[in-house]
Amino acid sequence: MLTPLVSLSVAVVAAYMLGSLSFAVIVSRLFGLSDPRTYGSKNPGATNVLRSGNKGAAILTLVFDALKGWLPAWLAVRWGAELAWPAYAAIAVGGGAFLGHLWPVFFRFEGGKGVATAAGVLLGLSGWLGLACGLVWLVMAVVFRYSSLASLAASVAAPALAAWLFGSIAVAVGVAMMSGLLIWRHAANISKLLAGTESKIGQKAKPAA
Repeated sequence: MLTPLVSLSVAVVAAYMLGSLSFAVIVSRLFGLSDPRTYGSKNPGATNVLRSGNKGAAILTLVFDALKGWLPAWLAVRWGAELAWPAYAAIAVGGGAFLGHLWPVFFRFEGGKGVATAAGVLLGLSGWLGLACGLVWLVMAVVFRYSSLASLAASVAAPALAAWLFGSIAVAVGVAMMSGLLIWRHAANISKLLAGTESKIGQKAKPAA
């Protein structure tokens, strides 16, 4: 029988493999759309797929990218105690899926920014945590119409909300690490926001031939 740390390690690797499924690329291929890595921001994520003009493909990308973060974290929360996993297990497993999205082994380690997957992880950890961060994102998106700015605001809020809801340093640190990576992945967006050249939500981009 596997020891708790070994079984946790297996779960993290499995979550990473699941996170490596780039649904922006997969869904775009199924819909006959251009590869999202060739137009707009060139980011394989739901916001860039929306720039193709196909809302259905963007919604499916968003849902599946979130699910691949939610499922591992939720399963870790549900079964972690029975498997004698440590308190940080759920964020470690969810973090594995998040890292898979950023650096997918199936797509030459060229992944997206991880917003939807991170949101799924937070929902898997706690519905209240996911909803609170989602509300921050929604308010910022509605007011300013910039997906990147909304994501940055939610990333900054997430560690504080996690610390408040869980009262766990391990969980808060894990969420803070995800937030740090999200902010780092948005470096180009931050530059565009400061320059006033960032694309707004729903703004179409002409796909590359």
